[in-house]
Amino acid sequence: MKKTLISIFIIAIVAGAAVATWAIISFKGNAVKESAELYVSKRSDYSSLIDSLKPRIGHHFAFDIYAKRLELERSFKPGHYVLEDGMSVIDIVRMIKLGLQTPVNVTMNNVKTPAYLAGKLARQIDADSVELVKAFMDKQKAKELGFDNPLTMFSIFIPNTYEFYWTVTPEEFIERMNKEYKRFWENGRDQKRQRTKLNRVEVATLASIVYEETRKVDEMPRIAGVYINRLRKGIPLQADPTIKYAMQDFGLRRILYRHLKYESPYNTYLNRGLPPSPICMPSIQAIDAVLNYEQHDYIFFCARPTFDGYHNFARTLSEHNANARAYQRELNKRKIK
Repeated sequence: MKKTLISIFIIAIVAGAAVATWAIISFKGNAVKESAELYVSKRSDYSSLIDSLKPRIGHHFAFDIYAKRLELERSFKPGHYVLEDGMSVIDIVRMIKLGLQTPVNVTMNNVKTPAYLAGKLARQIDADSVELVKAFMDKQKAKELGFDNPLTMFSIFIPNTYEFYWTVTPEEFIERMNKEYKRFWENGRDQKRQRTKLNRVEVATLASIVYEETRKVDEMPRIAGVYINRLRKGIPLQADPTIKYAMQDFGLRRILYRHLKYESPYNTYLNRGLPPSPICMPSIQAIDAVLNYEQHDYIFFCARPTFDGYHNFARTLSEHNANARAYQRELNKRKIK
């Protein structure tokens, strides 16, 4: 009898040790074998979270127990989470419950309109493009930030890559961009801007035209100088990219005479001066090109017939017409309509 009791006691100790070992391994052991990203949308329910998470982790039974204990089902936070190799069930549950998310990189560039920007951002943060457009076109918000209207507020978006939490709201996004905008201009650019006699929005507007005219960074200051000359002489800018923007036809390959008659405040053939707002999100190089515009006496420029992305510049209309005819001949030769 005594031996039997001893045997039972030993078995109980061994079983207890086994259970303790299992618990330690299951709850505190490595539940993530390979690093992975987890995106939990604010529109996700708990079952969606579990469906996304469990294929990426082990120790599912232990996860269910600990998640229930911490009431994860009613307290999980949306966000972008990084599941790192070596994380335990306890680490994972606490991370999602407390919302300890990892920022994402958000890139903005080559955008024509606020709607284009909204579509691009909706693929990078947990915000609907409709919500984003609504925020970008908020007249009251534009006035709060010191802009005449939402289209001039578009100039606060300086193309770059920024760190954001994936769950950033459209309103929070705008506030952050406004801070970046102020930092961008206060970093010596406002002082350079005095040379242009343009305000910040006007610089961005002119830079947007320069950016649409050329992607050749070394030529941007020269083109900016042409437009500065025309502005100061009261000559219409006659910038073809403004026609595309006015018509909202960004695939237009050749500007024809009939296009020049299109009624719009953005048509710089019909209206003198700058258009009402930027026609795209200009690159930082284009903005700096306006601030550092080249001083010269060119009034015209035309794309080279070599189609190398550069332009021929002219001081007189007759010289410009000769350059334009050469370019038109090449367009006809290549059957570009």
